[in-house]
Amino acid sequence: MFGSSGEVFVYNKTKETFLAFRVNIADSILGRLIGLLGRRSLKPDSGVWIFPANSIHTIGMLFSFDVVMIDKDFRVVSVKELVKPFRIVLPKLRAESVIELPAHTIFRSRTEVGDELVIDRYEARTVPKPDGAEKREDVVMEGHPLVEKEALGQPR
Repeated sequence: MFGSSGEVFVYNKTKETFLAFRVNIADSILGRLIGLLGRRSLKPDSGVWIFPANSIHTIGMLFSFDVVMIDKDFRVVSVKELVKPFRIVLPKLRAESVIELPAHTIFRSRTEVGDELVIDRYEARTVPKPDGAEKREDVVMEGHPLVEKEALGQPR
């Protein structure tokens, strides 16, 4: 889907709020198996997107976190807030993937069952120089006596 590396952002299109900006993709067997194991916490605005998956466990986890389960169309089919360590979240048949997020993310984003999410990579874009960018500099500097003299080759 998105490849096995990199980060994505998660946006709740229905509520017009972001859930996280730096979500790691776990789509390999090893990545899905490890998930959040070994971490002491989740940084704000981060998370792990596990797919395919329709359930998770928190055995071996050291902290509580929120869980959002989504279907193939990125519709929320289940939300679990503050999932504690050493728990099992039972499978949801309609779920295709699971997003593990910092505690209280569901509350802050007002995410609920039925919401539509957008999950996408950041795109690096270069800002093109506007036509006549040099002319603009000249216009900005126009009227300044020292700049006009230098432009004409006259000493200050």
